[in-house]
Amino acid sequence: MGRIKTKNIKRVTLNLIENHFNEFSEDVNKNKAVVEKYADVPSKKLRNTIAGYATRRFKARETL
Repeated sequence: MGRIKTKNIKRVTLNLIENHFNEFSEDVNKNKAVVEKYADVPSKKLRNTIAGYATRRFKARETL
C-alpha cells in the first residue's frame, strides 16, 4: 500500500499538469524542476511529493 496524498497536493498537482502538460515527463527529476519553476512550494519535501504524484499521474495518462 502506498501513502495517501492530501487534497492540497492533488489539487496543486492536477492544476500544474493542466496548465503545463507539455513540460512534464516520466522522469521525476525533470518534474521536480518544473514544480520548482511554476509553483511556490515552501519545502523540498512538499516539492518532491508533488513531483512524484505528477509523475505517477503523467504515466497513468500515457497508458490510457
